[in-house]
Formats: sequence, structure tokens, C-alpha cells
Amino acid sequence: MTAGRLVRRRPDPGIESGVAGATGRELLVEGALEVGPVRAGDRARWEVLARAYKDFYRTPVAEAEYEATWRRLVRGEDVHGVVARLGGRVVGIAHYLFHAKFWSPGACYLQDLYVDEAARGRGAARALIEYVADEARGRGLPRLYWHTQQDNAPARALYDRVAKFSGFVRYERALGD
Repeated sequence: MTAGRLVRRRPDPGIESGVAGATGRELLVEGALEVGPVRAGDRARWEVLARAYKDFYRTPVAEAEYEATWRRLVRGEDVHGVVARLGGRVVGIAHYLFHAKFWSPGACYLQDLYVDEAARGRGAARALIEYVADEARGRGLPRLYWHTQQDNAPARALYDRVAKFSGFVRYERALGD
């Protein structure tokens, strides 16, 4: 992002100015970079980026899952989607959810984060992370966390600047067929 002032705009004029996370519908703007919730018109670019993300991590999903996931994101009930726009074009996506925890009030999990290769290095990933962090703060949650592959050096370089490496190792166990 270019140096400048970060402005919060709210589409609902009835919301008191300056209260972060009140509606979950803030739009963060700096220069030509905008970050805000997914909108119906974002569908085509969202799918391009979602497919690129799934390809990058070699985690294919059935075709029907793109449509099902999109519907869930637009509803915004259990999972949430946010996009970064440069010059009005969607160049980054993030998916996140809130969940309960045993030993704290809850947490926010940033499940997916992807920025178009051509737009990297312009602040979109950091802006997406900050947007999600603001959403979590607005809900009174003490923690935002996410995972990445150990060898994803470009992502880890950013993550090391905006968060603390927890040192945890993740295990998975398939429960299906």
C-alpha cells in the first residue's frame, strides 16, 4: 500500500463513526486498495482466486463445493469472506470464521488467504489480515490465528511481521472413506 491515511467508511450512516467492528461491514481504504466483505458481483473473480488458492496448496475440491462455499460466504452466517480490490478489481480473498474455545472467550480462524500473484507486494495480504483482525476485535475476541505451509517463505515473511509464530505443529486425521 502507498503511504497515507487509513480511512474507515461505513455503508450504514446510522452506525456511530469510529467504532471498529460494529457491523462487520467496514470498508478499509488506502490509495487504490480497498478491503471489504464479498459482494454478489465478486463471484467470478472470487472463484478464479479460490481455485488458484486450492491449486497452490494442492487441495482440490469438487466443482459443487465452489458454489456451496460461495453461498455460505455471501450469507455470512457461519463463515465470512472478504476481498481486496486494487483499482476496483478483486485481487485478494480471505475466508474466516469465529469459534468457541474452552479456555478463552473464543477465537477467529483465518482459514484461507490468497492474493493474485500479479498484485503481490502491494499490501493486499496485510490489509486482509488487518480487516479480519478488526472483525475479531469487534467481537471482543482475544486471538486471531492461521496456518500456512512450512516452506511458504513469502507468506511467512509477512506473517512474521504481523503476528507471532506459535511453534505448534499441526496434525490431521482423515475421518471419511
